[in-house]
Amino acid sequence: MKSILIIEDEKAIAELERDYLESHGFSVEIEGRGDIGLQKALEGSYDLIILDVMLPKLDGFEICRQIRQAINIPVLMVTAKKEDIDKIRGLGLGADDYMTKPFSPSELVARVKAHLARYERLTAGRSEGSHEQIRIRGLMIDKTSRRVTIHDKEAMLTSKEYDLLLLFAAHPNRVFEKEELFERIWGLDSNGDAATVTVHIRRLREKIEHDPSNPQYIETLWGVGYRFKV
Repeated sequence: MKSILIIEDEKAIAELERDYLESHGFSVEIEGRGDIGLQKALEGSYDLIILDVMLPKLDGFEICRQIRQAINIPVLMVTAKKEDIDKIRGLGLGADDYMTKPFSPSELVARVKAHLARYERLTAGRSEGSHEQIRIRGLMIDKTSRRVTIHDKEAMLTSKEYDLLLLFAAHPNRVFEKEELFERIWGLDSNGDAATVTVHIRRLREKIEHDPSNPQYIETLWGVGYRFKV
């Protein structure tokens, strides 16, 4: 049974989310305070976290940032604000998806299932004996452990940053439009837009490029998209 942590201070919303998820076979725990929710997320054994943005003691953005520094599991952020900057900021910190209140519980369940299935597919090869690596000009991607090093120094990537890099490296010199990258990495059922891709590529460059303003790996083709140079 998959275990989910809901960090949400609105009790009625949290309990509704819990009831729908439990009716679909998930084990669910609720925490209303941000600081305690972070502690549970880091110390617990959860398969996915549903994280509200506005929380007492510690907001969802900071919680997401600290989770991503320590563990790699799907994080679905929930916000009552409609400003795109809040949503993009959350995704840039490593959230896998976001939903804007109000939303239907059935949509939440569908997104949870989709992200858990996607995560299982991405990590399916970890316990197998194969040790596949991609090496390009000082960059090494270990597909078994999902680790990335640049000139022998590990780059700490979020789940989506890693997925983007692996897609690029597996298709060198191919041009990807923003919309295609969004569909391939976040899925057709994800709630967002292509601006999310821009945020993630900028953060990815900051972690793997010697000079992010003059990238040697991920090249921007203005008005077209991006490609991985070899």
